[in-house]
Amino acid sequence: MRLIIKNITIVLLCIVCSTSCSDDFLEKTNPNELSTGSFWKTTIDLDNGLTSVYNAFKNVNILNIAPENNRSDLNWPGFRRPNPNNQFVPYYLHTFNDSQPEINNKWSALYTTIFRANQVIVNGENLIGTFTDEEVIEFTRQMIAQARFLRGISYSYLYNMYNKGSVPIFDFIPESESDFYQPLSTADKVKAFYLADLEYAYENLPPVWENTNDKGRITAAAAAAELGRSYLYEENYTKASEYFVDIVTNGDYGRALVANIGDNFSEAGEFNSESILEVSYSVDFKSELNAGDSQNVSNNIARTFAPANRGGFRVVQPSAWLQMAYRNEQMDLNDTRNYVPCEDGEDGCDPTTLTRLRTFSVRASQTLALVEDLDTPYYAGLTTAQSTLFNNDEPAYFRKYTNWATVDSERDFVPLSRSGINVRLVRLADVYLMLAECLIEGGSNDGGVDEAMDLINAVRYRSALQLVGLDGSGAFPSSSHDNVAYNAQSLMEHLMYVERPLELSEEGHAVRFLDLRRWGVIKQRFEDLSTRRYWADNYPFIDEKGDPATRWNSILIEGDDAPDGKFIYIDFEQAATNYNESVHAYYPIPNSEVTANPNLN
Repeated sequence: MRLIIKNITIVLLCIVCSTSCSDDFLEKTNPNELSTGSFWKTTIDLDNGLTSVYNAFKNVNILNIAPENNRSDLNWPGFRRPNPNNQFVPYYLHTFNDSQPEINNKWSALYTTIFRANQVIVNGENLIGTFTDEEVIEFTRQMIAQARFLRGISYSYLYNMYNKGSVPIFDFIPESESDFYQPLSTADKVKAFYLADLEYAYENLPPVWENTNDKGRITAAAAAAELGRSYLYEENYTKASEYFVDIVTNGDYGRALVANIGDNFSEAGEFNSESILEVSYSVDFKSELNAGDSQNVSNNIARTFAPANRGGFRVVQPSAWLQMAYRNEQMDLNDTRNYVPCEDGEDGCDPTTLTRLRTFSVRASQTLALVEDLDTPYYAGLTTAQSTLFNNDEPAYFRKYTNWATVDSERDFVPLSRSGINVRLVRLADVYLMLAECLIEGGSNDGGVDEAMDLINAVRYRSALQLVGLDGSGAFPSSSHDNVAYNAQSLMEHLMYVERPLELSEEGHAVRFLDLRRWGVIKQRFEDLSTRRYWADNYPFIDEKGDPATRWNSILIEGDDAPDGKFIYIDFEQAATNYNESVHAYYPIPNSEVTANPNLN
């Protein structure tokens, strides 16, 4: 970390080390260079510095979407079943160690964000006392609050991911070499530190930013969501509920579920009413930079998920159980959104209404590319079967984070490996489901079941899914329900293994892994999933030229009754054996930090 921080060369955030020299010439300030003494003078300087903090938080190494989700039950780590070979496999197998590049890069990116945030916080606090205009003071306080949020959320990520929460704390600007060698702070101190930052942001940021030029800035709603999530992770349901209820009921935030779930994953739907915390990207700038450059304003996530013939590396694919869960999602048969136009004589077509039932639920179609999906086009506006090969035992791909709706191939971006799709870290549906968990207190409070089901059903109704609970109940009595009388425990099971993974798959910061860990079920989950067996059948279709064709081994089927010669899909066998709570629940301190910092212990 010391070497990383000392090598930061952002001119606006340079560190000036004072030296003692007898020669007056050597003590003169170079008028052509900015220094901390000449730069941090106005709110404009402060806002420029804040921009660099936001830019640091764009670094995709902070989220590590592929590694973090490979640690959970959501992913198969790429192609070449049953022996994948890519840099993310150690996370799936739970054989990672402190030398893993992703673990080191994540640590580096988080502390870079913290270092830059400290520049704004310290200098902003120095400046605010020199102002007399109340509007200027308020503006300065809001900039400090944004920096404190970004520092706070960075420390919450460190707390949740590394060394059981015990990491070095920096709340100052290092001025000498020894300042870079900070010891580990206890997990309790780290948690208290980042909660104080988030609370400051919650109290000092507006619910929304009125000026369109401020779109994408942190709001009080984002701070409330992260505070609530932190208390939920600690099973403090009462405290967590306070923040979630504020988001859900406070009209000043202007939050509402969008009608189309796909707007949460597309470029067209960015900064919508459901989005609470969103990392902004664009392919319109800095095309001269390498796609992986930390100063880039685009991201390189799309090719990780996209299929090979559409310019992707497909090193992250949905696990078999997840594919089946989406395939089997029950639709609300009373909802007209689940019926699409068809031609008389077409399979499943009602000759009276000339409509047929959707192939898959709206949520499934917007999340995965499944070979039989006739209702949601894929790359080049083709059906999924026409667009994608589904070969090499790859029966599904994630749509999330890919540009399937706007380009024919991810190779269309020049230079390669660029995407402008924003990453939604927190959205209202996540808050609804977390609040539902609070209401039933993790499965122990039957008194909160009805309210919790209303929140879950609001999320399900948006995607025209069959609702949970008894027929005729709740806010949508005319919708079809599963007609199950839930108690707190059974509703918690639904949240754990249906609603949260299917609504939020691959989203946020390690959401699924952290959910499984806090529920204490990771080992058990891997062991259960490793006993399941799947195989894939063929899919005949009409290609884009109008000719009959077949996608071989592309329809996943669960069961051990595969015809002779069929490949058998088995997930998480090695993860079930390898996972050890004391070793794999958290990342170790990266070896780069161990080597550089003599004061860790």
